Amino acid sequence: MSNILEVRNLSVSYGGIKAVKDISFDVPKGEIVTLIGANGAGKSSTLRSIVGLVKPSSGSIRLNGVEMAQKTPEQIVRGGITMVPEGRRVFADLTVLENLKVGAYLRNDSLDDDINWCYDLFPRLKERSWQLAGTLSGGEQQMLAIARALMSRPDLIMMDEPSLGLAPIVVKGVFDIIYEINRQGKTILLVEQNANMALKAAHHGYVMEVGEITLSGTGKELANNESVKAAYLGKSKS
Repeated sequence: MSNILEVRNLSVSYGGIKAVKDISFDVPKGEIVTLIGANGAGKSSTLRSIVGLVKPSSGSIRLNGVEMAQKTPEQIVRGGITMVPEGRRVFADLTVLENLKVGAYLRNDSLDDDINWCYDLFPRLKERSWQLAGTLSGGEQQMLAIARALMSRPDLIMMDEPSLGLAPIVVKGVFDIIYEINRQGKTILLVEQNANMALKAAHHGYVMEVGEITLSGTGKELANNESVKAAYLGKSKS
């Protein structure tokens, strides 16, 4: 299977602090890949560098073989990457439909099919099409943030902590959508502190600790790893 994303020797620094330290990983086309780790491990910094919000201090980020490391965020979105940001960050004073259209701001073709597809994925958004996004519940805002990211027709969709601050029953619904989006052909790179849910969903996973990748394997392998169980899954080593 070909890799849609190849990250090689990526480092990210903030001033004198190295948040990401020479990491390398792949995201195969059509798969769900997850990065797990504690707060401050460098997961979000990795995503932000891939989407161009932070310039890497060194390393290569290749999407479908094309180097992205020094491109602008707009060029990266045009290239085929979008991100669902931590905290959702919907446009509170715009309607649901207007938020979806903002997600497609770089397109100049008809949006109707994709809007209808998003409404099929998220029937609740269709019901609230003309409602201001700021009045939605947290779970509904997360649905909208995912749908908005899909509107650019990305090759790779990245999600930063999609379950953050949501009730368990809502988290299950969000992951059901992640499964469905992947089933329909979208490649997903997932950063998620709910390691149990993330590893259950992921084909492959990487464990990050203080800016470095310390473990990798299939989602099942990592879920069964005793060190991962002890550190991230709330299970003691046997």
